[in-house]
Amino acid sequence: MDARLVVLVSGEGTNLQALIDACADPAYGAAVVAVGADRDDIGGLRRAREAGIPAFVLKVADFASREAWDRELAARCAQHLPDLVICAGFMKLVGKAFLGRFAGRCLNTHPALLPSFPGMHGVRDALDYGVKVTGCTVFLVDEGVDAGPVLAQACVPVNDDDDEAALHERIKVAERALLVDTVGRMAREGWSVTGETGRKVRIGS
Repeated sequence: MDARLVVLVSGEGTNLQALIDACADPAYGAAVVAVGADRDDIGGLRRAREAGIPAFVLKVADFASREAWDRELAARCAQHLPDLVICAGFMKLVGKAFLGRFAGRCLNTHPALLPSFPGMHGVRDALDYGVKVTGCTVFLVDEGVDAGPVLAQACVPVNDDDDEAALHERIKVAERALLVDTVGRMAREGWSVTGETGRKVRIGS
């Protein structure tokens, strides 16, 4: 049976589209069963509609507290019985209620080689630091900011004439490929988290 994916988005949904395209291949081993968003009128929701995938929107401002929003997000995702929840450009931090249901099976991406350059400006920070190689990371979400166990990484060289926009575009290309590959491997082969610190992730047996 295919692994069930719920994908959370906040913007254009290019990572979502990459996953939808990958899932069209029966050999991929996964299916996007729902898309969630924290805002209306975004490309990610349009992509879900065009693919015939159920979607829901939960705005933080519509709830009495961030914790209430987090509980409802967890409940709405759980309705679709996901094996993995993927934050694909989802610009909200999930909280304790969400992680209580999905710890160890919620993924996110970051446009730098974690633990270097976490936070909102990973590309800019890497450029400002003067690194010659940066990249992207797929990781398991925990209560920290870009701090969860690393699943996979890909390197992207920094060119001498790069600005933030040019470098970020090349990282996005690598990020989409890495996310698709990592999710497919997890769906087909399974994964485990081991080690004394609970940070060593192994995909496959």
